[in-house]
Amino acid sequence: MWEETFKSHTDNKPNGPSSISLDFSLPGVEHVYGIPEHADSLKLKTTDGGDPYRLFNLDVFQYELFNPMALYGAIPVMLSHSAQRTMGIFWLNAAETWVDINYVQGSSETPQTDVRWISESGIIDVFIMLGPTPTDVFSQYASLTGTQAFPPLSALAYHQCRWNYNDQEDVAAVDQGFDEHDIPYDFIWLDIEHTDGKRYFTWDPHKFPQPKDMLQGLMDKRRKMVTIVDPHIKVDSSYKIHNEIRSKGFYVKNKDGGDYEGWCWPGNSGYPDFTNPEMRAWWASMFAYDQYEGSMENMYTWNDMNEPSVFNGPEVTMHKDALHGNWENRDLHNLYGLYVQMATAEGLIERSGGVERPFVLTRAFFAGSQRYGAVWTGDNTAEWEHLKISIPMCLSLGLVGVSFCGADVGGFFKSPSTELLVRWYQTGAYQPFFRAHAHLDTPRREPWLFGPENTALIREAVRQRYALLPYWYQLFYHAHHSGQPVMRPLWVEYPQDTATFSMDDQFLLGEDLLVHPVTEEGGRGVTAYLPGKGEVWFDVHTFQKHNGAQNLYIPVTISSIPVFQRGGSIIPRKARVRRSSSCMEHDPYTLFVALSPKRFAQGELYIDDGHTFNFDKQKQFIHRRLSFANKFITPSWIEKIVILGASKPSKATLKTPGEFFQFIVCSNVSGFHTQVGI
Repeated sequence: MWEETFKSHTDNKPNGPSSISLDFSLPGVEHVYGIPEHADSLKLKTTDGGDPYRLFNLDVFQYELFNPMALYGAIPVMLSHSAQRTMGIFWLNAAETWVDINYVQGSSETPQTDVRWISESGIIDVFIMLGPTPTDVFSQYASLTGTQAFPPLSALAYHQCRWNYNDQEDVAAVDQGFDEHDIPYDFIWLDIEHTDGKRYFTWDPHKFPQPKDMLQGLMDKRRKMVTIVDPHIKVDSSYKIHNEIRSKGFYVKNKDGGDYEGWCWPGNSGYPDFTNPEMRAWWASMFAYDQYEGSMENMYTWNDMNEPSVFNGPEVTMHKDALHGNWENRDLHNLYGLYVQMATAEGLIERSGGVERPFVLTRAFFAGSQRYGAVWTGDNTAEWEHLKISIPMCLSLGLVGVSFCGADVGGFFKSPSTELLVRWYQTGAYQPFFRAHAHLDTPRREPWLFGPENTALIREAVRQRYALLPYWYQLFYHAHHSGQPVMRPLWVEYPQDTATFSMDDQFLLGEDLLVHPVTEEGGRGVTAYLPGKGEVWFDVHTFQKHNGAQNLYIPVTISSIPVFQRGGSIIPRKARVRRSSSCMEHDPYTLFVALSPKRFAQGELYIDDGHTFNFDKQKQFIHRRLSFANKFITPSWIEKIVILGASKPSKATLKTPGEFFQFIVCSNVSGFHTQVGI
């Protein structure tokens, strides 16, 4: 009598209908954020009179914008913010969840936000993070679910992907194309077509007959590859992976106790039960070099379709009455993708004997997924609105722990105009995960296919990313240690500035770089808000100084990427951009010193080997604080110092053990450069 039918699917509901719910009232609050993943504005909208926000991991085809519908991931964490306080609510429940939001006027005209959480099953398990500052909330949440995994430095560089590069010759041609057009990249990706009939952990014997030769060719150039490994397994008695999972009883079961099967890319497929720790341990062992034939140490992994996607299932996912041991899928559905990424990341660590940091990208995620790698916003579309929405989508993820996020540059579906593609590269270069990707049926769009002028524009955007890698790396180091987001809304650093509370067309990287991408077709100017009364901001391209606490209109051309450095900061860069980040490993640094109105600046420089756990296990790293106050002293290897905002010549002293280098820096109105011979 409890059964429910959805189209041709029947939900058995053996335990009957159930739900749990709890209401929260937030006095004095008019802004709430978080509960990704939704293609919506940063500030969550009222759901009064409409559908609630839904948290239920689904494979959504061509998702709609500004819609509370469920997408690929679900993190049941909401932040509230006012000029007086920041707080967080963590509703720890992995079942299908709905969140109602109502902005109301309380007594005496005091604003209030009411929030209702409703989950289909489970228990009420709620954590209230009292702040009171944004930084406090981030660290409180990190204490519960962990911090962002510290990625290899190369993972912060540029990734080239499409569905699919055809064969080994195609990979070699694309790789060579980057060299011929002087565009750096670190990773080239292979989608599902590289496998032998969609059997993961295998290679197509005709198109990729010598995968190690291909990987060695990339390694010789200090580049890397990512291959896709999805969690649906072809039901095929000649397929080793399937036979072992079935023989060990590791598949998810249907309500009658048999192996649950559904339709996905390989056809009829089984779904490993990643909630089982024995299954995860076995899966991890499959990434060993003697198990995953053709793999090498410069090959990493992409987990897609892990909501899980079931083409012939209800809402293109697993039936809720499927069984994970004694638990129904309805109880833990939103955890499946996290466990897939967890097992994969552990496999990449194990294959190196625990030495190397992994890189794993996932589409589905839950609270805590940040511990295992990166996330992307799924199958977006080559449209201007999708470019714009990538900013609040990534900001929302960063607020709830997932700093390593990005959107497919250029859009996955359809074909971008040349202008849109250029603007997307310029935006993606300043978002944490920087990957171009495209659908199988779209025309090729490698960066050099749109004429020399556009190739030059894309090259410049990518080069700006590579020059800033030292800064990106130290931001991720802090995210790993303290849970602070890498890409953050302005209100995080200016919590009492009400003008910033709803902004989601610009953002901060750390506290020192402000980025306002150009996301309008035919845009001839943007209006950026520069926060901070009494502060100054410097255009990183022209070195022009601007006062804070103002809206600044910036005329733009197709080559413009409006970025500003905060006065009072020091940002490390590398001026020599080479073909990959690994090739820049031993290059010296350039420090960009932006002086505050009081002629002071401070920053830091973090260096380690870029790829192992030795920074943690053996404390093998350099972490230097940098300061400028009349003179500049640092023990680090510096070749150039650029000081912005000086009004007269300054003396800088560069100190290294046993040596001193002195030079006079000459100033002008826009800044100055001095080359230091070391």
